[in-house]
Amino acid sequence: MNFITKKSVHRRTFLKGAGATLALPLLDSMIPALSAQVKLTPRVGFVYVSHGVIWDDWKPKTVGANFEITKNLEPVKHLSGQFNILSGLSHLEADTKGDGSGDHTRASAAWLTGVHAYDRTRPGVEMRLATSADQLIARELGKDSPIPSLELTTDTASQGSCDAGDCFYVNTVSWRNETTPNMTENHPRIVFERLFGDGGTGAQRLAAVKSTGSILDSVAAEAAKLSKKLGRSDRTKLDEYMDSVREVETRIQNAEKQSTQTVALPDRPISIPATFEDHTKLMFDLQTLAFQTDMTRVFTFILARELSLRPYPSIQVPDAHHSVSHHRDDPELMAKKSLIDTHHVRMLAYLLDKLAATRDAGGSLLDQSLIVYGSGMGNGNLHRHSDVPFLLAGKLGGKVKTGMHYAYKQDTPVCNMLLSVMDKVGVKIDKFGDSSGRLQPDPVDLG
Repeated sequence: MNFITKKSVHRRTFLKGAGATLALPLLDSMIPALSAQVKLTPRVGFVYVSHGVIWDDWKPKTVGANFEITKNLEPVKHLSGQFNILSGLSHLEADTKGDGSGDHTRASAAWLTGVHAYDRTRPGVEMRLATSADQLIARELGKDSPIPSLELTTDTASQGSCDAGDCFYVNTVSWRNETTPNMTENHPRIVFERLFGDGGTGAQRLAAVKSTGSILDSVAAEAAKLSKKLGRSDRTKLDEYMDSVREVETRIQNAEKQSTQTVALPDRPISIPATFEDHTKLMFDLQTLAFQTDMTRVFTFILARELSLRPYPSIQVPDAHHSVSHHRDDPELMAKKSLIDTHHVRMLAYLLDKLAATRDAGGSLLDQSLIVYGSGMGNGNLHRHSDVPFLLAGKLGGKVKTGMHYAYKQDTPVCNMLLSVMDKVGVKIDKFGDSSGRLQPDPVDLG
C-alpha cells in the first residue's frame, strides 16, 4: 500500500519521449493526501448499430427490475445489474416527409440530432442538421481533456452502399454544428498516435519506430524515474498500464506488417486487423485507454453503418448485413439477423468488461461512464424508426440506477432520453431536436 504523504503526482502528468507523449492513468499518488473527497470524472460514449433488431429476440417481456435476459442480451448477462433496456422510444424525424431522402440516411442522421435529413442531392437543398448530443456533452465534459471527443468506426463506406443517391449522412452520427460533421476514423494507428504520438508524416513515423522500437521504448527512461517515486500499488498500476499500451501497440504493428514489408508506410496507414472482431476489440481497447488516461471523456462509435455490406463468417452468416435485415419474415433470414444482433452485443460486452476491469476514482471506468448503445431503426425489414432499441450501461458516477427495463409510451422521442443524459452531465437545455421533455421515469437518475 502507499504511505500517506504530502506529495502527489499531478493528474495531467505525461511521459515524453522521441515522437511520443504518453498520458498516465489515475494513480493513488494523483489523489491529494488526506483529501476528504475524490472528484469523479463522468464519461459518455455512444455506440451505433444499423438495421434495427428482431424484437422477439431483443426486447424483454417483463418491465422494471429483474427482467429476463433475451437471446440478443445473452453476451451481457453477467453484467445484468449494470445496464438498462429502454423500449418505446422513436425517431419520428427519421420518417419520410416526402422529400426523397432515404430511410437509412435519415436513421443515422437523426440518431444524435433529432433532425430530419433532407435529400441534399436535390437542387436547392442544403446539408443541414444540428449540433449532436455527443458534441454538446463534449463541450461540457471535454473542457479539461486534451481531446474533446473521438469519433470511431469499424464499418467504413462501400462504393454505392447508400440510398437516395446520398452516401454522406450514413458515415457519421456526430455533428459539430448544423453544417459540419465529425467524420469517423477506423485506422488504429491514427487513433493510437492521436492519443500517444506527436503526429508527423508516414515517413517520420516509420523513422521514429525504427529508432525507438515503440512509443513505450521512447518514454522508458522517464517511466523508470517516475516509478522510483511511487508507492508499491502505484508501481503495479503503472506497470500494468504500460503492459496494456505495449500490447495494443504490438497488435497494431502486427496488423501493419504485411504492408510495411513491401512498401513504405503511407501518410495514412491502410492496414487494419483482418477480422471485424479483432478490429473492433482493438478500437475498443484504444477507447478504454483514452478514458483511462483522461485524454477524452466522450466518444461515438459506428459498429455497423446503415446499408452495411459486411458479412459475418465467424458466426456462420456469409450474407451482407443489409440484405439479411430485409428478411421479409423468412425464418432463416430472421435467425441470421438475430445472430448478427447478438454478435454486436458480444462486441459491446467486450468494451463493458474492459471498462469494468479498469480502476478509476470511486470504482471502475464503467461506474463513472454511461455507454449508450442503440440503432436508428426498430424494424429494419420495414425501415421503421419507431420502438428503436436502446441499452444504457454504466452508472455515470452514481447518477444512474441500473438493472431496469423501462417501457415508455409508444413513440416517446429518443431526444427525451438524450435530453436526460445531457442534463446529468451538466448540459442545461430545455429543448433538443424533437424532444417533448425529459423521460419520466428518468433512467438517468436514482429515481
